[in-house]
Amino acid sequence: MLRILAFLLVVLAAGMGFAWLADNPGQVSFVWQGQQVDMSLMVFIIALGLLIAAVLLVVWLVSAFFRTPGAIGNWWNTRRRDRGYQALSSGIIAAGAGDAVLARRMTKRSSKLLDVQKEPLIRFLDAQTAMIEGDHARARSTFEHMERDPETRLLALRGLFLEAERVGDEGAARHYAERAVRIAPHVPWAGGAVLESKSLAGDWNGALEILEAQKNTRMIDRDDSKRLRAVLLTAKAMAAAEGDPATARTAGVEAHKLAPDLVPAGLVAAQALFRLGDLRRGSKILETSWINNPHPEIAEAYVHARPGDSPADRLKRAQKLHGLRAGNVEAEICLARAALDAGDLKLARSAALAAADAGPRESVYLLLADIEEEDTGEIGRVREWLARAIRAPRDPAWTADGVVAEHWAPVSPVTGRLDAFQWKVPVERIGTEEGPLIEAQAGDDAKTIEADREAPPAATVLGGSATPTPVVSPVPASAVAQEKPAPTPAPAGPQATTAAEPLSNGAGKPVAPVGAGATEPAGAPKKQPVPTDEERKEARFA
Repeated sequence: MLRILAFLLVVLAAGMGFAWLADNPGQVSFVWQGQQVDMSLMVFIIALGLLIAAVLLVVWLVSAFFRTPGAIGNWWNTRRRDRGYQALSSGIIAAGAGDAVLARRMTKRSSKLLDVQKEPLIRFLDAQTAMIEGDHARARSTFEHMERDPETRLLALRGLFLEAERVGDEGAARHYAERAVRIAPHVPWAGGAVLESKSLAGDWNGALEILEAQKNTRMIDRDDSKRLRAVLLTAKAMAAAEGDPATARTAGVEAHKLAPDLVPAGLVAAQALFRLGDLRRGSKILETSWINNPHPEIAEAYVHARPGDSPADRLKRAQKLHGLRAGNVEAEICLARAALDAGDLKLARSAALAAADAGPRESVYLLLADIEEEDTGEIGRVREWLARAIRAPRDPAWTADGVVAEHWAPVSPVTGRLDAFQWKVPVERIGTEEGPLIEAQAGDDAKTIEADREAPPAATVLGGSATPTPVVSPVPASAVAQEKPAPTPAPAGPQATTAAEPLSNGAGKPVAPVGAGATEPAGAPKKQPVPTDEERKEARFA
């Protein structure tokens, strides 16, 4: 639009100029070669314009004549360069697709058409093609050559880092990552690798410096940075807990402020404060951690904060902790354990049952078995709680990448990842070294200790050895449920007889138990031993 407007303005100005000349005619006279030439002003201007145009045309033709060889050479060079870049582009695409044959062919073509010294991508394509072909020695050599060029140094360090990781050379990988961090701290792969390597080496101060650099370059999110800093500070506090409680306190308190829900941070901070004699502040930190994330380790540390406390004092601290998160399964378990230690069995039972309702798990039923044994001492009830514990879900544990650990750790032992451990229920085991786990059989869920007692035993002890008398035909379950359980046989001498309820042999005739002086009918089938109640229990719950 502007060009059209400018063209119209030029035409308008030219028209106005010619109109002015037409309105104001003039005469031009000059002497050329002894002759006087007279012409109008309009003709003179037109002739002068044509002369200037002719001179410019001649100058352009002469210049174009001398530029033609160079222009032809530039055209060939441009065409060659375009073909080289097209081959380079096709080679990079082929390398990304895993086509080693096409990538190698395009590498050779681009090397012929382009200057390798001026185009670093050719070396990069050569190294990538060598990696696809499995020629890692050539790939490393190419990356080392690229590392000498400042323009491709970071790219070469990346390739050498990957090669070192492939062969498992952690020292070399860490060396290349540290060099890359010095060149470009904002590169994620280098910063992450150096952070993990320093964490695995236990250099928590160095890891904190790397994390701070990543935060300043905005390479990591703010919330993630706070979480990772809390993890690193917790690890630093754990390492200094024994030798330097003051440093452990400073690092642990800062970690607890950054991540109040990080259980190990609160624990290590509270333990450092307990060592320094600040019981009140340490208990306050544990209470804050408990409110954010109830955990059995927090409960254990809080209840046993004062080593000289009596069981009654520990029960009071457990009740205070229970009031902060009433109804939580961990709070109920903590209260039940403290009440059991203090001898308040009624409170222990109610709290343990509340824990079983809130979150049934193996440890809850084992705790109920302990309470039952301490309260009533009835073996049957204790074993029933134990039976429930066998089938209950497993307790949570510190788990990272499929590994279950007894205590929290800042780094995964499998992948080296920071903040990998989580408090959760581990994956169910398929089997153990001794053999597969015991699976519940059909109908086991309906069996209890009381139901086992209803099985009708019948046995005779002859001459000090048990000679059981079985039932010829099994009694229906409905009939057995109406009968009273038979008492346990008590031997009274060499020949003691166990009384049994009259049973039917299937034909309506009663079967008399074999006692002293009694003989078995001729042709009777061979007797099979019938286990007693206690034998059944032992076989089932041993």
